[in-house]
Amino acid sequence: MKFQVLSIVGHAPHPLTGELPSPADRLAQVLEVGEEAERLGYDAYAIGERHAGAFLSSSPTVLLGALAARTTRIRLLTGVTVVAILDPVRVAEDYATLDQISRGRVELVIGKGAEAGHFDLFGLDESRQWDLQREKYELLRRLWSEEGVDWQGEFRPPLTKVTTVPRPYDGVPRIWHGSATSLNSPELAARHGDPLFTANAIQPRAAYAKLIAHYREKFEEYGHDPARAHVAAGSGGLLIADTAEQAVSRYREVYEAKVRQTFKPHLEGRAGYNTPFRTIEDAITDGPQLIGSPQQIIDKILGFHEAYRHDLQSVTVDGFGLSTAEQVETLARFAEEIAPVVRKEAPSTLWESGSLGE
Repeated sequence: MKFQVLSIVGHAPHPLTGELPSPADRLAQVLEVGEEAERLGYDAYAIGERHAGAFLSSSPTVLLGALAARTTRIRLLTGVTVVAILDPVRVAEDYATLDQISRGRVELVIGKGAEAGHFDLFGLDESRQWDLQREKYELLRRLWSEEGVDWQGEFRPPLTKVTTVPRPYDGVPRIWHGSATSLNSPELAARHGDPLFTANAIQPRAAYAKLIAHYREKFEEYGHDPARAHVAAGSGGLLIADTAEQAVSRYREVYEAKVRQTFKPHLEGRAGYNTPFRTIEDAITDGPQLIGSPQQIIDKILGFHEAYRHDLQSVTVDGFGLSTAEQVETLARFAEEIAPVVRKEAPSTLWESGSLGE
């Protein structure tokens, strides 16, 4: 198993105290935690992209560029790049530049995004979201893999003999497909032989397992080697305590206050927007959240692996108002007490030179 730290750079008041850091301080925190993630041996650090709501992640390339300058080894991912609302030419240019700066450490996770408001913001029809995603992804793929591209589609002007610059550092960066609620993303990933990144953040495990099973079935149907059907999984937040009882006592208030704070009444009933795990006991027992003792978290990740057969586990430490020191302490405990056990029990060849996962 490989491990990634993800931030979607939430910027809401602390769920208990109401305190709100300045944007500059919040962004500095994200970069500091990214540096610490590399020091602690994590394999990747990811920045989300949001254009609506209480977030500061509208420009992930800027944040990842700053992190590239502060690190030397850790892979830099997105979570997700909202390709459905962006110009693929600009995406190709921006992330190839970042790939050059980081000397080949960039991988994209593309998706339509989890905020319902961004299509209106960019003047796009939300009902066409999957058509937008498919067309723009397929153009991005060509722009990175070909030179002198001739192209014509529905959602942007035609291209004639276009070669975007800079080119990626060392071949086309890996592109994952973010998957949360629909078969469309697993289908697109499978068609092109790309890896799948399941959100695994809000819904019950069976909902994500269904999407992954569809992906693996279609991946092989499209003629791709099933050994290359890599899967990654998110999680609904990481909170570690010495015992299960201490986890409940220490984090109940903040977890349940956060659930109330993020509830979206206008999206009630739409899968993937509101967690059904309203109490911390529910989250620990059945939710995707990684909350509890180290052994509980080990068991839950291995349970994910039994259902998903995933290669990469993503964790998030900045979703419950933890201070920078608390976030780093949490990541350190995970790296020291949890990751080694999971790596041994669920080995992966992802990102290993000379393997199908490189």
